[in-house]
Amino acid sequence: MKLSDLLKGIEVKNEYTDKEVAEVTSDSRLIKENFLFVCIKGATFDGHSVAGEMLEKGACAVVVERDLGLEGQIIVEDTRSALSPICANFYGNPADRLKLIGLTGTNGKTTTTFLIKQILESLGKKVGLIGTVQNMVGDVIYPAHYTTPDPHELQQLFAKMVEAGCEYCVMEVSSQALAQGRVNGVSFEVGAFTNLTQDHLDYHKTFENYFEAKRILFKNCNFAVTNVDDDYGMKIVEGLSCKVSTYGVKNISADYTARNVEFSASGVRYELVCDSIGRVNCPIPGRFSVYNSLCAASIVLTLGFDFSEVVIALSKCRGVKGRIEVVPTDTDYTVIIDYAHSPDGLKNIISSLKEIARGRVVTLFGCGGDRDKTKRPIMGKIAAELSDYCIVTSDNPRSENPTDIINDILEGMKGIKTPTKVIENRKEAITWAIKHARTDDIILLAGKGHETYQILPTGTIHFDEREAVAEALAQ
Repeated sequence: MKLSDLLKGIEVKNEYTDKEVAEVTSDSRLIKENFLFVCIKGATFDGHSVAGEMLEKGACAVVVERDLGLEGQIIVEDTRSALSPICANFYGNPADRLKLIGLTGTNGKTTTTFLIKQILESLGKKVGLIGTVQNMVGDVIYPAHYTTPDPHELQQLFAKMVEAGCEYCVMEVSSQALAQGRVNGVSFEVGAFTNLTQDHLDYHKTFENYFEAKRILFKNCNFAVTNVDDDYGMKIVEGLSCKVSTYGVKNISADYTARNVEFSASGVRYELVCDSIGRVNCPIPGRFSVYNSLCAASIVLTLGFDFSEVVIALSKCRGVKGRIEVVPTDTDYTVIIDYAHSPDGLKNIISSLKEIARGRVVTLFGCGGDRDKTKRPIMGKIAAELSDYCIVTSDNPRSENPTDIINDILEGMKGIKTPTKVIENRKEAITWAIKHARTDDIILLAGKGHETYQILPTGTIHFDEREAVAEALAQ
């Protein structure tokens, strides 16, 4: 592909020689002959520092933000903003041939995207999915490295979906991805908002920055579906030109509401009310499952599908790995794995389990290292106030000392009388929880969810909580 074709729609500040481009990358480790290298300034590395070296290694040109005095430089205002449309041009702008559904918010994105995919497939559509757990082109699974991939991988996935005959793509759109311009130039048919609570302040620094990053999605969508029960539900779309539909449980004036909600260990039931009324039976337990399923239904209905068919399809949906996942134990107690790793996420899952528990709710959890430290004591306080028993352990400590993270958590638990056990090694903590389980207990393993690894100061190891539970039971 010609360099001039890749740069269509991008303002270039200097003259350049048009050349044939073999590939596009912003990773200096991947550079090869006739690659176009886009210099991105990150938190720890600035691609501009190796621009000359990239040309020496065979790059046909380098995209930069300032004049480096290099013969092969292409100067643009913002390389991050330029990378997404460059990659889109390279793959022939595949997103233009898909109806994109983007979800943003602190909690609920993963489950809701899977529900939307299952509903649309029940309605006869071929659907791609991009998110935290995995990426999918129809039924073909690709590994997910980030919630929202970098622009090159993202456009490549779009291209695979188009080639496979997908009509829709439903994807999680993270705040970091929005702030970094990974979806710049991408137009969404529907953008949806789940909720907003404290998370990722290690990256965004302030809650206002976090909110503004989420808001970017709704500047690039035709329709917005938003949760009016959340304090930010209408603020997220305020002053924007997209058409807005609302959903809610508490706010009965919403366009789509859930009424007469019933909870059980096997799922939730409610009446989905809009212009019509239908009985939903969602096989995923928990109060937030009402919101997730209601959001999914609202999005599909906003797309114009038949109400009765959507209600039937929603009731056929299955659960999602690592989201209120019941682990088979063949015992008189229940083990549940959930990805809850933020204060609100932990509060939601424990509260939901308390509504259906006949025995104790035993919460085993930790907090991630090299991430927002302020939420650690908050999560400790939530777990201690809501649980019947707490086991504080390690999550993904990364480069931090696990003991220091645990001590931060314990600060928030001071003065609360809930029995608490500290076991730093997560596998040992799970074994202890299984060994001391009582009849009708619900043991909640919070924080890891779908992950099958643990990131320790010494490196990444294989760690699957399902295997840890099985080994504990075998003992």
